[in-house]
Amino acid sequence: MANEPEWRWYAFAGLLMVGQTLFDVLPGGPWDAPSFTRGIVGLVGLCCLYIGWFRFTFKSNGIIPSINRWQNPQQSWIKVLIFSFTCFVIVGILQLNDIEEQLPETAGMIVLLIGSLAMLNSIYVGLVVSGPLKETGEEE
Repeated sequence: MANEPEWRWYAFAGLLMVGQTLFDVLPGGPWDAPSFTRGIVGLVGLCCLYIGWFRFTFKSNGIIPSINRWQNPQQSWIKVLIFSFTCFVIVGILQLNDIEEQLPETAGMIVLLIGSLAMLNSIYVGLVVSGPLKETGEEE
């Protein structure tokens, strides 16, 4: 446990920053636009949440989930793909319901971005571990 990087503070700070985007508590900032300030703090919070998730999941510092860090990429890429489809469904539900009125305007776009990046990563890993990009034992 001594070698594991600290992830809890990143996750806590990220939750606080993302949570504040639901309320109008920040000042206007130097650009005199409270909504822009909320957006910037929310994006920094998302970055902190990602770093916390990465450190918790891979037990190492870094930000790129390269294939050599995955314990079982043959099965994990499917879970990541399912997560990305779940993000797309959440965006669809937000668009069809009145829930969107209580959230910041860009909430759907951020969830769609997260889902798209997760899908891109999962498709790449799927192609490398079981698709046409899979390394074969025969090298010429």
